[in-house]
Amino acid sequence: MSPPYGAPGPGTTLLVIAKEPVPGRVKTRLTPPFTPQEAARLAEAALADTLATVARLPARRRVLVLQGRPGPWLPDGYEVLPQCAGGLDERIAAAFGACDGPALLVGMDTPQLTADLLAPVLAPDGWTGRTAWFGPAADGGFWALGLAAPDPALVRGVPMSTDRTGALQRRRLLDAGLAVRDLPVLRDVDTAEDAAEIAARTRGRFAAEYARLRQAVVR
Repeated sequence: MSPPYGAPGPGTTLLVIAKEPVPGRVKTRLTPPFTPQEAARLAEAALADTLATVARLPARRRVLVLQGRPGPWLPDGYEVLPQCAGGLDERIAAAFGACDGPALLVGMDTPQLTADLLAPVLAPDGWTGRTAWFGPAADGGFWALGLAAPDPALVRGVPMSTDRTGALQRRRLLDAGLAVRDLPVLRDVDTAEDAAEIAARTRGRFAAEYARLRQAVVR
């Protein structure tokens, strides 16, 4: 039997949902101006930064929910869970279904993610009550979703990849009677404009890779 909401728990499971950064299969909206190979390198850098940030956070488990195969960009300390078949809602739902106790899921599109942004979730009172955490994305989606008691039904059937996905997902949580606690709005790396803005505001592998690629263009 699962512990009641608000009961002391064994820690938080941190989930990163991602695609293997294969040219032509990731970040296709970056081409042009980037080639498929360059877009894949940016995707790999964004994923590597995200995984490195999550690796530094206190967690019960760290799980990479992966479409594809792991590569040298995967640090130690992660379990790898293959994504199930179906739409993104089904894949997110299945990831939560594999968790026992509080779980927070983030994507691979926000390399500007920091430990400070997630500190409220991992604080001693982060999961008090019937809590859900929600991180809205600037494009209308969401970059983070946390559930004190993971229930795949809270995600399954929510239309994904629309400008109303975030609002619909948040409404699903509220309609289930959860107390939704919001994280800051972040911008996903989807377009070249997104990549430029995020690279300018962060440090890490993504910013370095973006600078290297832009320098090569100038030359």
